[in-house]
Amino acid sequence: MDKYSEESKDGISGTEPPRPPESLIDLDMVPPFMRASFLGAVATERNVPTTENVAPNLLEKIFYLLSVILMVITFPISVFMCLVILQEYQRAVILRLGRLRPGGPRGPGLVFTFPCIDSYIKVDLRTTSFDVSPQEILTKDMVTIKVDAVVYYSIKQPIDAVLQVFDHRGAVELMAKATLRNVAGTHMLLDLLMSKETLSKRIEAILDDCTEPWGVRVERVEVKEILLPDQLRRALAVEQEALREAKAKVAAAFGERDAVKALKEAADIMETNPIALQLRYLQTLNTICNDKTLSYVFPFPVDIVKKLMK
Repeated sequence: MDKYSEESKDGISGTEPPRPPESLIDLDMVPPFMRASFLGAVATERNVPTTENVAPNLLEKIFYLLSVILMVITFPISVFMCLVILQEYQRAVILRLGRLRPGGPRGPGLVFTFPCIDSYIKVDLRTTSFDVSPQEILTKDMVTIKVDAVVYYSIKQPIDAVLQVFDHRGAVELMAKATLRNVAGTHMLLDLLMSKETLSKRIEAILDDCTEPWGVRVERVEVKEILLPDQLRRALAVEQEALREAKAKVAAAFGERDAVKALKEAADIMETNPIALQLRYLQTLNTICNDKTLSYVFPFPVDIVKKLMK
């Protein structure tokens, strides 16, 4: 409160009113005694300057007086014609004889407008989303792909959304398509496939910066899918299959090497102790006898064959 009181004193004393911050500010967060100076400073920063703080001329005063007379003559029917009901998520930007009415957007609740001279535009403050159609993109490594996304945005400055841009939704959609193509075209295909989240955050930051003068805040951007051509899909599938087969063969070779090492160690142990070979022979016979087979194969010791050959 001390900060606001100091700023209000400066404004009353005739010094320069406080400049609006670069980021979007909700008008409800500004104290009532500062709104006039704040809106005046914001009006000078807009691309399309507004004249809500300019005093009406004589002709405008005459039309205003005629509107009041008409409302009095047609009372009480005119009262119901002049009342506008705004929902909690709606705001109204009122133009009187083409000029923006001072005081910022109206709502929610009941809003009074004068007949014949006031016109209003309703603005929805809720978060809105739209799909970005698949965009054909040439990546940095010269691969043609298609990328689609979804964008979530909301209106933070109703006056700017109405007066600074013809169609804020259409402008945001076109900007999202162009940004998606430009950002994705600077990356390699492998980077796009592995870092969708980084790509989404970069597009979100660029969009939010571009749409700030329009009173629009981009809340989230999500890259949904990266569509690859059929030939490229088959080539990647063949490549991955070959890599898996190579890894499987390498694993099998390592297994064979380990098995040979184990057999060599077992053979060395049996060579040092002949009884171990006999025990292994008896264990093999026990294994054969447990099987339900009609024929038995007995291993013939190689030492006996060597003695017979001598």
